[in-house]
Amino acid sequence: MRYYVALAVFAAAISTASCAPGREDAAEDRALDVLIADARIVDGAGNPWFRGDVGIRGDRIAAVGHLDDWPATRTIDAAGRVVSPGFIDMMGQSSLVLVTDPPSAESKLRQGITTYLSGEGGSPAPQSDETFGDGAVADGDTLTWRTYSEYFALMERYGIPLNVVHNVGLTQVRRVVLGERDVRPTPEQLEQMKELVRQGMEDGAVGVSTSLIYPPAVYASTEELIELTRVAGEYGGTYFTHMRNESHAVLDAIHEAITIGEGAGVPVHIYHLKAAGEENWPLMVEALALIDSARTAGMDVTADIYPYIRNGIGLGSFLHPRHYAEGTSAFLATLADPAVRAELRREVETTADWENWYRHVGMDWENVLIVSASRAVDERVINRSIAGAAEVLGTDPWNAFFDLVQARGVSVNPRSMNEEQKWQALAAEYVMIDTDASPVNPATSASAHPRAFGAFPRVIRKYVRQDGALSLEDAVRRMSSMAAQRLGLHDRGLVAPGLVADLLLFDPDAIRDVADFGDAMRYAEGIDYVFVNGVAVIDDGVLVDVRPGRLLRR
Repeated sequence: MRYYVALAVFAAAISTASCAPGREDAAEDRALDVLIADARIVDGAGNPWFRGDVGIRGDRIAAVGHLDDWPATRTIDAAGRVVSPGFIDMMGQSSLVLVTDPPSAESKLRQGITTYLSGEGGSPAPQSDETFGDGAVADGDTLTWRTYSEYFALMERYGIPLNVVHNVGLTQVRRVVLGERDVRPTPEQLEQMKELVRQGMEDGAVGVSTSLIYPPAVYASTEELIELTRVAGEYGGTYFTHMRNESHAVLDAIHEAITIGEGAGVPVHIYHLKAAGEENWPLMVEALALIDSARTAGMDVTADIYPYIRNGIGLGSFLHPRHYAEGTSAFLATLADPAVRAELRREVETTADWENWYRHVGMDWENVLIVSASRAVDERVINRSIAGAAEVLGTDPWNAFFDLVQARGVSVNPRSMNEEQKWQALAAEYVMIDTDASPVNPATSASAHPRAFGAFPRVIRKYVRQDGALSLEDAVRRMSSMAAQRLGLHDRGLVAPGLVADLLLFDPDAIRDVADFGDAMRYAEGIDYVFVNGVAVIDDGVLVDVRPGRLLRR
């Protein structure tokens, strides 16, 4: 029996004594707030679907089964549509945007996402006077905080539409103590960093996270990361990582991630596992085999992917991270010099001993799509390739590239992967799904990666219906109970009595992603109802202006 079947049986047993529909209850004990009748129940555990009813009382699933004689304030006729657990996004980036721009939440809710893990290497806390900047604004109020405790209190005061889990970004910890430069912490500074991790874990973070291709995270040694992660381990935390390499050295990067987990005594989760660059695509099989080997040896390692062959990255990452060693501003100022540009171009075109994204896209600027930019950039370049942007800007592609890097804030979607590695990853039982995207409001953002709007429905539309790479039941398992377990959310992720009522109702033949590259700001379709903590936030296809989400602490 698979572990997730056992989990489902255990979860269902939690409330059998009090919620089973067959016992002789008083009518008031059986009263439901919502009854979803005649559904195909995909329970999130990987079990075959079965037909039945689901009853909601308060924020919990009160009963599952044949509930014809259970009175309900509201009954929804599922008419054979699927009821499943709400989807859990294993890396959903910013949570602050939920209070500074609440309509952005719709991009996740329309995908069926009811919970997401916020952050990568950065995180909302800790903060210092130097890192915090000008603050954030919500409903006209300026928000300030330094710790997760203060941040969570603000979030709870304003309310959020869906659930969020947080980790402590070790990039953020490094910025607070060491700044942006390539330096090693002194023993005293390392203790300061450990204390910041400890405070974040005590406030409720589920672990620590790294994004090791971006400055200043790239400057952290393996030993530094072990020391900081060990503190998270004291609280039962997990090490989440955007690894140091996702291309030619991906196997070395996996070894490092496992070494950090072993050294700190914690589980490891690898964000958006990939083998970028055509020459590196065959490494995906070896990467999965390496993780399989670690798991066989007793190391708790899991991973996720997003279901697209273009990744998302800051354009500045196309240059070697060593150039940022004295700080981003100092380096970008040098780009005004044509001689510096010429030398950097030579380096990018001729070297491969680093995460060289220009090589990963076939050394073709047509394969690099611009999706967002700062206000300093001509907005006409959005949804154009670097080559197309050069035409708009009246220059050549290389000078357009350097101009855009110098302007800061430019995000791009390089075409760096293939579909075969996605199928290979989805054949591994331990692989989950993420968006690697913050909530996005089409009214306030010019564009985005389509994963911000369509990643989870795309798994069902493409990998279940079109490709047959997954069954519907297994796809839902990866997007619900498996993710819940990895995040320690043991009362979510399954359709079972006693668990929290984060639920979806959708047509498995109609659910689909609509967003595409160059036309990304389009909501997914086919999910008719989304319940967050028992409250309908999508009701018969209509977004409801409510904020029942919770900050889920460790």
